[in-house]
Amino acid sequence: MTQVRITYRPTGEVLAEGPLGWGITPFEGNYYVRRKYLQTDRLRPNFIPGLCPYKFLFVWMDLHHGEGGRVRNLGWLYWLPNPLLPFIWFRVALPGQHPELDVARY
Repeated sequence: MTQVRITYRPTGEVLAEGPLGWGITPFEGNYYVRRKYLQTDRLRPNFIPGLCPYKFLFVWMDLHHGEGGRVRNLGWLYWLPNPLLPFIWFRVALPGQHPELDVARY
């Protein structure tokens, strides 16, 4: 079984780690992470809303890292998701191509 680890490069903090598939689902270049596989509690909603035409309503998530800083809009969470896409329901999404994230598969 393939595992995925998503790390914030500047601090080395592991944000998510778990099995590729239903645990951490890749979709459109992003990774949708079940809460069970989030390895941090530092991702917090900033309550800036967003709208995707087919995935519906989301809020942006900021990473509050240990050095007192904050990375704005690093991830997002669909709080009113499309019912036809259950793998995005209430999961934190992280961009697979973000320059400060390292995505490792093993």
